[in-house]
Amino acid sequence: MGTQVDSPEAATRAMTVLHATEPATVYLSCWARVESLEIADVDRALYGDRSLVKQLAMRRTLFVFPRELLPAVWPSASARVARFERARMAKEVEQSGLTDNGDDWIERAGAEVLAVLAEAPDGRTAVEVREAIPMINVKAVRTGGAVWAANAVLTHLGANADIVRAGNAGHWRTSRSRLTLMSHWLGEVPSPWDAADGYREIVRRWLYTFGPGTEEDLVWWLGSTKTVIRTALAELDAVAVSLEDGGTGWLLPDDLDEPADPGSWVALLPVLDPTVMGWQGRDFYLGAHREPLFDTRGNAGTTAWVDGRVVGCWTQDDAGVVTVGLLGKVSASARRALDAEASRLTKWLGGLRIGTVYSTPAMKSNRLQV
Repeated sequence: MGTQVDSPEAATRAMTVLHATEPATVYLSCWARVESLEIADVDRALYGDRSLVKQLAMRRTLFVFPRELLPAVWPSASARVARFERARMAKEVEQSGLTDNGDDWIERAGAEVLAVLAEAPDGRTAVEVREAIPMINVKAVRTGGAVWAANAVLTHLGANADIVRAGNAGHWRTSRSRLTLMSHWLGEVPSPWDAADGYREIVRRWLYTFGPGTEEDLVWWLGSTKTVIRTALAELDAVAVSLEDGGTGWLLPDDLDEPADPGSWVALLPVLDPTVMGWQGRDFYLGAHREPLFDTRGNAGTTAWVDGRVVGCWTQDDAGVVTVGLLGKVSASARRALDAEASRLTKWLGGLRIGTVYSTPAMKSNRLQV
């Protein structure tokens, strides 16, 4: 975090992927890392050049990927999610009485969605797709009592890389995506790699970004199995190293040199930023602050960082002014640097308020104190 890069593409490659569950996170994650970033720079990468592409993948989460990484994730992490979604949907449509053959229903539903989108190169919203296809304009009971409709079909097709979230019809901080065929969005769609090759490349990228990390970190982050992780580590000739807590971490063989000291730095990161969500074992940067910085489902809220440690969070008041809430003491110089970063973010947002469904105890407390 101590060094800034020159483009959204460079920021994404440096972090392997960016979380995109909330649209604003992509922009704010880039803002924290890209020098002199403009909203138009991210829009260009996402919707103009399409060098960054949204794809459902690890842990059934929506990410922004560098375009060149898509052939690796499609047959590996995304395919794993697609298989799970298909099996669950087949069971649920049968249990809900929509069909006696869940697999056949999914095939027919998917074919109808693809046919509708084939006639709309500019894409259609999920509502428009549902209204155009009566067979998916239904509801079924999900395990646990939740109800789903057409979005389950669209989620499966997205994980399967048949369709993609294209242009955003709303403001950059809100989600009003239009869906289109992957072939419409990318033009020439690259061929997926072999699944093992895909997993190996994603693990390599993760080690480059987050190493040293443990097997447990990788299993959690990738949403995969120890067998997959151990195979990839062996094929990469990853090197085992001792961690401060006595555990074993892994590094790429050409990444063993002591890193250069970045000097003192601060950062304000958005909800679900890839840095705070990069590892399962987080004590080395959270300390005693895990509970106030995550919601009840384990989603990270906003975070304030000083020299590689999380020291608090940030929120906005009704006028859009960014304020930092600390969870402990920091030096006077660090406090001044955090306040300066808050002023920089306030100016960049220009009065816009960023909403989120991932409000944490620390964020709620900071809002009350402002």
